[in-house]
Amino acid sequence: MRKLLDHEISLRPIRFRDKAQWDAVRSVNRDWLSPWEATRPNIDNNSPLPSYYGMVMQLNREIKALRSISLGIWLTENKSEVLIGQITLGGIIFGAMRGAHIGYWIDQRYSSRGYTTRAVKLLTKFGFDSLKLHRIEINLRPENEASKKVAIKAGYELEGARNNYLHIAGDWRNHITFVKENPAIK
Repeated sequence: MRKLLDHEISLRPIRFRDKAQWDAVRSVNRDWLSPWEATRPNIDNNSPLPSYYGMVMQLNREIKALRSISLGIWLTENKSEVLIGQITLGGIIFGAMRGAHIGYWIDQRYSSRGYTTRAVKLLTKFGFDSLKLHRIEINLRPENEASKKVAIKAGYELEGARNNYLHIAGDWRNHITFVKENPAIK
């Protein structure tokens, strides 16, 4: 997977050598992210979460199989890359549907600066231009005002609601769906 660029931000796969940055940014943002992050229902209690290295290997397998493309959001500051978030084009389906969904998180210290919106636009462009997807969704909790703003500013339109859609913060949560369609795919 090549790096996707938009001026001082780039999207690229997370590597083994990024562990220190990953651990640091996730630790600082634990409370900030926990209300919005996917959790596992009780049926999965017996399966442990993978280690960082296991996660990176799984993400790389998913990219190679074109099932999911998960990338770090990197900001170039003083000639070095700083991990400020992550974005995923997941659930990629080809054939008659040609669709996927986008999910993301951002370091609180870099929120409200437009970086997430730019990352969504960049990954959407990749999905439409390179993968020739027809439709991409962003599903988010209705009370997540910041995420709503990202979806709207990235050109996504509200389509509807999904009750008990995703397991978040320990329970099944309602979501609203924003959609963008590729005008080049008829």
